[in-house]
Amino acid sequence: MSNTTADSNTTADSKSDEQELGAASSQLSTAPQEEAPGLPALGVIGWFRWFWRQLTSMRVALLLLFLLSLGAIPGSLIPQSGTDETKVADFMQRHDFLGPIYDKLGLFHVYSSVWFSSIYILLFVSLIGCIVPRTWQFVGQLRGRPPGAPRRLTRLPAYTTWRTETEPEQVREAALVLLRKRRFRAHLAGDAVAAEKGYLREVGNLAFHIALIVMLTAFAWGQLYKSEGNKLILEGDGFSNTLTQYDDFKSGTLFDTDDLDPFSFTLKDFKGTYEESGPNRGTPRTYEADVNYSVGAYGKDEKTTIKVNEPLVIGDSKVYLTAHGYAPVITVRDGKGKVVYSQPVALLPLDSNVTSSGAIKVMDGYRNAKGVEEQLGFQAFFLPTYVPGNEIASQFPALDNPVLNLIGYHGDLGVNAGIPQSVYQLDKSHMKVFKDAKGKEVRENLKPGETMTLPNGAGSITYEGTQEWANFQVTRQPASGWALGGAIVAIFGLAGSLFIQRRRVWVRAVRGSDGVTVVELGGLGRSESAKVPEELGDLAGILYDQTSPVSASDTPDPTAVPAEGAEK
Repeated sequence: MSNTTADSNTTADSKSDEQELGAASSQLSTAPQEEAPGLPALGVIGWFRWFWRQLTSMRVALLLLFLLSLGAIPGSLIPQSGTDETKVADFMQRHDFLGPIYDKLGLFHVYSSVWFSSIYILLFVSLIGCIVPRTWQFVGQLRGRPPGAPRRLTRLPAYTTWRTETEPEQVREAALVLLRKRRFRAHLAGDAVAAEKGYLREVGNLAFHIALIVMLTAFAWGQLYKSEGNKLILEGDGFSNTLTQYDDFKSGTLFDTDDLDPFSFTLKDFKGTYEESGPNRGTPRTYEADVNYSVGAYGKDEKTTIKVNEPLVIGDSKVYLTAHGYAPVITVRDGKGKVVYSQPVALLPLDSNVTSSGAIKVMDGYRNAKGVEEQLGFQAFFLPTYVPGNEIASQFPALDNPVLNLIGYHGDLGVNAGIPQSVYQLDKSHMKVFKDAKGKEVRENLKPGETMTLPNGAGSITYEGTQEWANFQVTRQPASGWALGGAIVAIFGLAGSLFIQRRRVWVRAVRGSDGVTVVELGGLGRSESAKVPEELGDLAGILYDQTSPVSASDTPDPTAVPAEGAEK
């Protein structure tokens, strides 16, 4: 009967120890404890709580983050209507089957689609629902003290013991001083010293998740209020930051024209020099634009230089130098010698040597030899460095030997049809090419100062010289600083949560039945790691030296491995 009672007591003590160990281990984490409610007994409120627990769990947050990254892939591979409507229309025209499907799925406007927004919002809610209770619980842990020692330290993953003549109070006092010196939060709890360390792990974990929320908010804010526009400016011309001044402009859903920063600038000079020899021939050495700018309606003019990756920053706007090219100065006269067109025409580069093409359009004021009003169009092809025998491409990006190749057309340019058309392309559907007496199209290479005479007294076109132009991109991306700050904090927070170990140490010193003090050290980490036994062994060695052990046989194991039968 007594044996049965002893066995029952042993079993009860074992269960009690397991419960204490489990409680001590669970308190190392601030992760919300999941419950498994009986499904048949769930009501509406019960199901809501269950759904909320699932949504705010870490695995669901990671799943939503994975889905968000997958959802962003179509936005990178498929043309987006907010970025390039022309490519979207071209895709729809070339793909009769996939085009309508992509359109119904919202793949042409991924980032504003219902499904992408739903994932984004659910991730946002999941992170907030996960962080708030964990933060509150962590604050409670900081305000409290490390829990007292379990009844049996031998069941901890790291354990060691020895006997000493030193009084238990002195041992505990020495342990308290040692642990605090090692930056543990320590206090006396009954016959033991309870200590804890590694709070920065949870700080890093929370900082990482808070930084994710900041990044998500910053990205959403930036997408909703962003703006981006391009403007091609000839040397000597200016730009004012108003919507009508841009060549093309796109913005976020909530953007308002009042958000544009008030400034203006004038392109005074573009400077471009290039490597003249070697394998890098033609590579830019200097690529910069000198501008005069002013902020506000009555701002004072200031000078600055805009370089690649060195934008002009005004308020929330950044002005980038993105491209450069040439604009031949053209003069067109009719058959009576009257000037009907005289201005530089910007041509678009086709390669790294700035071989360029474009169109010259004379829309008003021209009359042919019969006095009939017509429109003229010229297909222009420009080579900054022309080498005889190579009519296709320039040999160098600088203006070493510029040549302008022209083909003339007359008729209707189609600009009055109400259909938008590019200023760099010529609609020849209602145009006729100029032909000479032999029936061949009139095509000539002109150098600066040379004139091409149109047949049948139709007039002439003169290549007067060459101006340079630069293209500027004006971007406004609100909250970009917050996104960068969030990314930096997320990196450091993730590093802290991965490399800092949260652990607890208990030192118990009690007087045995023979009058000798028994010292026990036990350690517990949030996860199994070699660092806890190593650190416990180090602490045990120092504390052992500070006490008077009974005999050498009681020397603690420096590796602080678990005792036989201890649970890991």
